[in-house]
Amino acid sequence: MEIVFVTVIGAGIGGVIRYLIPGRRTYGLALLPAVGAAATAAVWAILVWFGWPFDGGWIWVASLVAGALASAVVALVLPRSRDAADARALHELSGGRI
Repeated sequence: MEIVFVTVIGAGIGGVIRYLIPGRRTYGLALLPAVGAAATAAVWAILVWFGWPFDGGWIWVASLVAGALASAVVALVLPRSRDAADARALHELSGGRI
């Protein structure tokens, strides 16, 4: 049951990160919460599989930090790559005039 709680909290952290890091015009509303939830749940499941107790504090910290880091990395990398791809597409579509 705790995996549900940590996944929802990870999605909430991803939602907060969406509004803390600029560049949100380049991706959708649900991307960062989905990334945060997925990373948090994956780390939680892996750590439980490795034998970490699910009622311990460190599994919560590690899972939530991983979700926050994954959301932050996507929020930082995606706008730059999308802007570069848009610039390349504009250059190709304009025939090199722009």
